[in-house]
Amino acid sequence: MLPAKSQVLPSRRDDRVILHFDYDCFYASVFEAENPTLKAEPLAVQQKQIIVTCNYEARRRGLRKLQLIKDARRICPDVIIVLGEDISRFRDASKTLYQFLRSFSWNDRAERLGFDEVWLDITDMIEYNISLLNPHDLVQSFFVLQKDDPTQGFAFNATCYAGPTVPDNASTNDEPLSLRLKLGSHLAFYIRTELERRTGYTSTVGISTSKLLSKLVGNMHKPKDQTTLIPPYACQEGQVSNVESFIDDYEIGKIPGIGSKLAHRIRQHILQHEPDFEKGLVYGETKENVTVKEVRLAEGMSPETLDKVLAGPGSPHGIGIKMWALLHGVDDTEVSFAKAVPSQISIEDSYIRLDTLPELLKQLKMLSCRLIERMRIDLVTSDDSRIRLPGKWLAHPKTIRLSTRPRLPLNPDGTRSRSFKRISHSAPLPNYVLSLTDNIDVLAERLVNDTLIAMFRKLHPEKAGWNLSLVNLAVTNMAEAGGESKTANGRDISSMFKRQESVHKEFTAYADEQSTPQAELVPRTKMEEGYSHLVDSTVELEDNSWVEEEDEDNERCGICGMSVPLFAMQAHMRFHEVDR
Repeated sequence: MLPAKSQVLPSRRDDRVILHFDYDCFYASVFEAENPTLKAEPLAVQQKQIIVTCNYEARRRGLRKLQLIKDARRICPDVIIVLGEDISRFRDASKTLYQFLRSFSWNDRAERLGFDEVWLDITDMIEYNISLLNPHDLVQSFFVLQKDDPTQGFAFNATCYAGPTVPDNASTNDEPLSLRLKLGSHLAFYIRTELERRTGYTSTVGISTSKLLSKLVGNMHKPKDQTTLIPPYACQEGQVSNVESFIDDYEIGKIPGIGSKLAHRIRQHILQHEPDFEKGLVYGETKENVTVKEVRLAEGMSPETLDKVLAGPGSPHGIGIKMWALLHGVDDTEVSFAKAVPSQISIEDSYIRLDTLPELLKQLKMLSCRLIERMRIDLVTSDDSRIRLPGKWLAHPKTIRLSTRPRLPLNPDGTRSRSFKRISHSAPLPNYVLSLTDNIDVLAERLVNDTLIAMFRKLHPEKAGWNLSLVNLAVTNMAEAGGESKTANGRDISSMFKRQESVHKEFTAYADEQSTPQAELVPRTKMEEGYSHLVDSTVELEDNSWVEEEDEDNERCGICGMSVPLFAMQAHMRFHEVDR
């Protein structure tokens, strides 16, 4: 007998092994890495007049996120407070740690979330190492970290899990998924141990078969530990699976993929009244919690019911079946390939009161300067003085987005309701912003006057008046330039240089500065010394085969925006040098 339509779920992909890394107290840890003596002290990071995060010693003494500075000093008089307004140090540390974790990936599926979370899909590593196991001596196993060097790795016991498990009766299960997760747990232990040894940063890791479950199970043992969600993942006859028994106790708003607005609508449907937001609101929760189990087992609950509950303007097609899957711990989204560039760059600031045009212009100019500076840091390669080429854009943002958060008007009793709703407007990013020769202040001033003011007036007509608590500027819709990454658009000019040199190699003689009238052949490595950053003759295709690139695509100049054939780009860049 087939299950009812409402009970049909997307198939669970339990053939994967995914690790979720969460750096412990990341923002505080950045300061601790710079000054290790702070690790034993209560440390808090301040933005505006609020604590945005604090280390575990501070939490042990009663401090927490989003406390006012005055309250933190009262609770813990000896707290050390450091300013965290400049996020460049956090961004740089995050990049370094991400590159370290990414170095362990064979398939380059390494997805970053914010500054302090990373997913690694290690399925291929696990399958390869399972093929090497000796089934007669699993206790003395060896995990190979590099296919081309079988000596690089570590010894481990493949009969048990490394670290805690959920549930904790791990020793009784011998199914194939269990073996894969055991190997995954030992690799997670090795990576986070090496992370701490080499960088000083600690992390908490979750091990499972999806992004959803690995993130949730990683929260079980913090800090400096790891947790594996063990099988069975599928429902046994008359029993609830380990996945459902694990996820059932979570509050609906704590499930990744169910945002605060969707969670609010689901709570409303289950409670049959409006949850109290004013007194109980903490990180999108209410005082009246609704668990996953209460939703899943509610009378008449189904994907079709959720579709009706969550329907509204902007609701995506199939939202009901997606939410139904998440309530059962089913998440088949892939871990994304590592990106050479971010998908967007965003700068924002919050305000107690922002309601005048002069102050708005001042804030937009400041945010624009910071945004353009970030774009140059994150999206531009460094100069190479050896061939006198300026920096090159790794990606061209096509869209600029302005978002604001209006402060609600006062209620009749003089109080003001809390609101986290933002409104946004997007427009094409002007090409002149991509100039690498103009001063940032000049570009920011022009961007505000030519583009941002018009965008702002679409959001807030002056006659209506406005009072803002937040302004955000972002560039999005990245068009990645030529390069060797999987997400690159076309190929880099380097492939043309190397292919040209290899094609003509046997017909070309090179003379060095000391040559006699009879030319001496110069070794290929000698010729490449001045162009080593341009050498790359291959691109990776989706089927992982490697072939020589043949297309002669154009490339867009990062200074003037002109589309130029690759073979002419060097001459074009020299034109800009002469023009300066």
